[in-house]
Amino acid sequence: MVPPTNPRTTEDPRVQRFEANLLAERGVSPNTWEGYSADIAQFAAFVWGHDAAPPFPWGEASDAAARAFLSAFGSAGAQATTVRRKLAALRAFYRHLQREGAVTDNPFSSLRGPRKAKALPKVLSVGDVEAFLAQPGKDFSEGRLSEREFLRDSALFETLYSTGCRIGEVTPLRWRDIDFARGTAIVTGKGSKDRLVILGSKALDALGRLRGASAANDGDAVFQSSAGKAASSRFIERRMKKYLAEAGLSPDLTPHKLRHSFATHLLDAGADLRSVQEMLGHSSLSTTQVYTHVSVERLKDAYFSSHPRA
Repeated sequence: MVPPTNPRTTEDPRVQRFEANLLAERGVSPNTWEGYSADIAQFAAFVWGHDAAPPFPWGEASDAAARAFLSAFGSAGAQATTVRRKLAALRAFYRHLQREGAVTDNPFSSLRGPRKAKALPKVLSVGDVEAFLAQPGKDFSEGRLSEREFLRDSALFETLYSTGCRIGEVTPLRWRDIDFARGTAIVTGKGSKDRLVILGSKALDALGRLRGASAANDGDAVFQSSAGKAASSRFIERRMKKYLAEAGLSPDLTPHKLRHSFATHLLDAGADLRSVQEMLGHSSLSTTQVYTHVSVERLKDAYFSSHPRA
């Protein structure tokens, strides 16, 4: 059984200082903090009960309690990635408490999470991407989409595929961040790090049409919802599912799969690994190398399906 959560954990002053440290000083995203907060709340409920009131005696939690907490998720059938994330969150929280002098020991420091199975990222073929990107235009020509929706969605998905950006890097994009003359844009990635991304001709054309059809200011969000606000990640995911279904592709594909496809298609076409690493904004080359495995698998598929003596 999965441990319950303690809804009052966010009232704990130690947790509040940890939140401030992560968001303000270390620049983690609100989504990352939301996950950390939920993990800490579950541990508090596991040790002191779901209705216990803060402040919690964090220093009293034992190594055995930490081990039992993680084991409870494994017994409940949680995925290895989930257990590893909880371990990382609680280990980081206790390191923070140690720096503050609130605790002496970190009960999670010696624990090891379950091994994460290496799964190759799923990608769309070049043909699938082309079919998907063409769908907003088809919807518009057949009267199923307004011109405003067509221009926005075409520019949005062309930009995602052209740059390989994470969805959270595109949602805050402003017109002032785009340099049409140079064909580049500045996006803010993980850790609040800015990077330069390349906009291909198709994406630039789509963005130019979108800009020309609006009376937007430089500080306005490039991609806006029907309500005129910056499009959320959830809004973009819904739009993508709509076009995937209409194009006869799996609606389970996500905007992040466009990022996977971007990297794989570049490597398939001969781009060097370090260039792709920079384009993706990966701090480590090993993170990018998973896409070389995808490319090898594609080559092997072609070989075994075509070679007469395979």
